[in-house]
Amino acid sequence: MASAASAPPTPNNLKRIVAASLIGTTIEWYDFFLYGSAAALVFNKLFFPDSDPLVGTLLSFLTYAVGFAARPLGALVFGHYGDRLGRKKLLVLSLLLMGGATFAIGLLPTHATIGTAAPVLLTVLRLVQGFALGGEWGGAVLLVSEHGDARRRGFWASWPQTGAPAGQLLATGVLSLLTAVLSDAAFTSWGWRIPFLLSGVLVIVGLWIRLSVDESPVFKQALAQAEARSAARDATAEKLPLVAVLRHHWRDVLVAMGARMAENISYYVITAFILVYATTSAGVSKQTALNAVLIASAVHFAVIPAWGALSDRIGRRPVYLMGAVGVGLWMFPFFALIDTGGFGSLLLAVTVGLVLHGAMYAPQAAFFSEMFATRMRYSGASIGAQFASVAAGAPAPLIATALLSDYGSSAPIALYVIGAAVLTVVAVAAAKETRHRDLADVAPVAEAEPAATAPRDARAL
Repeated sequence: MASAASAPPTPNNLKRIVAASLIGTTIEWYDFFLYGSAAALVFNKLFFPDSDPLVGTLLSFLTYAVGFAARPLGALVFGHYGDRLGRKKLLVLSLLLMGGATFAIGLLPTHATIGTAAPVLLTVLRLVQGFALGGEWGGAVLLVSEHGDARRRGFWASWPQTGAPAGQLLATGVLSLLTAVLSDAAFTSWGWRIPFLLSGVLVIVGLWIRLSVDESPVFKQALAQAEARSAARDATAEKLPLVAVLRHHWRDVLVAMGARMAENISYYVITAFILVYATTSAGVSKQTALNAVLIASAVHFAVIPAWGALSDRIGRRPVYLMGAVGVGLWMFPFFALIDTGGFGSLLLAVTVGLVLHGAMYAPQAAFFSEMFATRMRYSGASIGAQFASVAAGAPAPLIATALLSDYGSSAPIALYVIGAAVLTVVAVAAAKETRHRDLADVAPVAEAEPAATAPRDARAL
């Protein structure tokens, strides 16, 4: 029998929740991806001007990777307080931190003005971005997952995931427009600052919408039950969410980390490293590469809800596995198409890659949410997702650029992504199907019963 907390919300309320999560994640990813695109296009000249062009790009991508290093810390801090205080409060804070750091990058003096202090300040602001994004993802997908209709959870929870391609679309679109209307000199001198400063306006819109939604009813119920249990046990303190996750859900954390490998690595190779590879090895112009990513991101946005809906029909694991296997098989054709130098081939390569990526990314929100108990769900989902990003997304453009520099060929890069796909296939194949689980189950059975008698699935409820 469904609990009150798990009863479907009204359509209008659910749409408002989805809109709040989507707009917030779009702004957060806009800020994050804007940095990645700028790192590939201009930061090597502005902040590392004394280096060889490819070395400057490597250093630029190194500051890009620093943002990922801060994401696990953000996952721990936001996960802890999100499981204690609620999802909404932490989502507002993450949006303010991300938007503030991005706006500050737009005002940052370059190496020509303040010397080595410029890349240092850039790195600090990138750390703030990573910290904020590490806490954003878990809260955004949980807010929708815990409000949504259980029968269509995969579909509804996939909408915050569209914030990634929407943010990529917005960031790439703004950069593409500026590079089209400005000369290279003007763009390098001051035009690159405009997209970063626009973040301030977007944050105001995002806050207005995000503040209008209510806290997750599943979390409210879990908090009330936790307080009742605490009172019944003479106010014995609850375990810290992190401790509870590592005790009851460590296998799920490992599955989530493995599942992220192919998804994260392939995405940053397809969208960030492609700007380097296409312009330096394939002879494609910067504008052409940006346009290809722009159009492909629009397709990516459209297919994610479709993949999410399919996961409601056939399960999270089959859809995820299709994406992981597909990305692995696509890597050699992906680079072969780019090497032709034609826009149509480049567009096909990036679009197919992102469609296959969407098969992993769409069910991920519901899949990870369904692995963890309510009072440790923010921590568990965030830790699994963001700790993997340090080994996956963080070094992906850096590793790809280094492989290109060392070997002068795309083959090692393709093998790198294929290796990640194999890891993801193993992790997802080892996981249990989760689509029928009830998110209103607020604690693992192992907390309420002796471990010897607890059902095997209890750890994942």
